Amino acid sequence: MDFDLSEEQSMLKDSVDRLLADHYNFEARNKYLQNAEGWSTDMWSRYAELGLLGLPFAEEDGGYGGGSVETMIIMESLGRVLALEPFFTTVVLGGGFIRQGASADQRAELVPQIAEGALKLAFAHTEREARYDLNHVGTTAIKDGDGYLLSGAKSVVLHGDSADRLIVSARLEGDVRNENGIGLFLVDPASDGLSRRGYQLQDGNRAAEIGLDKVRVEAAAAIGEAGNAFPLIRRVVDQAIAALAAESVGVMSMMHEQTLEYLKVRKQFGVPIGAFQVLQHAAVDMFVAIEQARSITQYATMMAGTDDDAERAKAMAAAKAEIGRGGKFVGETAVQLHGGVGMTMEYAVGHYFKRSTMIDITFGDSSHHLRALAAMGGLF
Repeated sequence: MDFDLSEEQSMLKDSVDRLLADHYNFEARNKYLQNAEGWSTDMWSRYAELGLLGLPFAEEDGGYGGGSVETMIIMESLGRVLALEPFFTTVVLGGGFIRQGASADQRAELVPQIAEGALKLAFAHTEREARYDLNHVGTTAIKDGDGYLLSGAKSVVLHGDSADRLIVSARLEGDVRNENGIGLFLVDPASDGLSRRGYQLQDGNRAAEIGLDKVRVEAAAAIGEAGNAFPLIRRVVDQAIAALAAESVGVMSMMHEQTLEYLKVRKQFGVPIGAFQVLQHAAVDMFVAIEQARSITQYATMMAGTDDDAERAKAMAAAKAEIGRGGKFVGETAVQLHGGVGMTMEYAVGHYFKRSTMIDITFGDSSHHLRALAAMGGLF
């Protein structure tokens, strides 16, 4: 496989990195955290102006025809600055459902709004009893005339408190863990019977608890075939895992760079602590872990678009297992080499470690995916 970026992809990377370098240092991020949304609406507008929000969508739908590699480039750059904006939830997750499951009419209505930054999406799927099982859906969709009544509860809906539309999974029929009988519905958060409670996660990002009490949606609000949404959910989540892996590489790379800088300036016994060989070895081990994570991320990115569900699932399980393991090692080592300052809220490295831990548990931690990979017979 050729992992070199094309000229257009290199230009995209340069543009994104330049934008974030100008507007997204650690102090600016702390200010964005204090906003009512928990992120920067100005930065969201800049993403739209640069074309980032419409990048993965087809040109005929109002997008720019980008693919998984372009998403990888953006996500890694966002990881390097611990970006707070809902790019992942709106463009990668929500956008994935719109691109691959929505009707032509739905795409024509929604994609231009997403691209211009006017529509934010959130995937309301996780339930308290589900653990990491994607097929666990207890929320119900009861047929009511030409529409459905949704009832149930969703937990840890990423950026669910600021989303303009929720993509809600609900069961039309079958047992709570049956892969068949699941539907996806576009729901207005202002609908009667819907409640949401927003809160901040440990890494600074936002989430919400969503309650649904006979929330009515029309049949036209269904994404894809009602009752047969699980294959679409699995495909979009796999693609989201590849994007998270790219973000994790950005997060780990910054922890490594910050640690190297600290080893150069922190002195002990009259010399920089980076002069001690044991600390040099630790820094090299961090670098090796990052390169392993980068390699599996590139493989997952290449596999994100395949129609072979089994091979795609293996690639994503391998990627998730590796970035979880690598992220924990790099984060623990970075904090240890920084000493006490690495644990303070005023210093950036601890915040990067927090984000790394949240990436690990999103859609299944490293142990979960390692077991899943073993059950599938390994990667190759």
